[in-house]
Amino acid sequence: MTEVRLRRRLGESLKVALRERDTIAVAAIRSAMSAVDNAEAVDRSHAPPPTGVIGDVRLGVGAGEVARRELSEDDVLEIVRAEVGERRIAAAEYERLGRAEHAGRLKAEAAALVSFLETALKTT
Repeated sequence: MTEVRLRRRLGESLKVALRERDTIAVAAIRSAMSAVDNAEAVDRSHAPPPTGVIGDVRLGVGAGEVARRELSEDDVLEIVRAEVGERRIAAAEYERLGRAEHAGRLKAEAAALVSFLETALKTT
């Protein structure tokens, strides 16, 4: 599977954020990377038939061998944009509920992801 440049850049940005001890950027980037990982996951119904089952565990050679979906640059871009949108919506809800501290953190995470997107798109 070829690695998408934006995904690789997320990893590089995570290393920088960790080095700088930027906990907000670290949380936002890790979350975005997890969202990309989840989007690559394949439905279990596409797995090869089990050769045996104990409980809900498939047994046998290749039982866990299912190729992951390959995402394009645009797919990864849309996932990160969705992460930004989700944070902005949640921040607005927290503000409505009077939870300014939580709203501020989510806004900062959204800003970190927007900054990542702007930098990634400039260099692409």
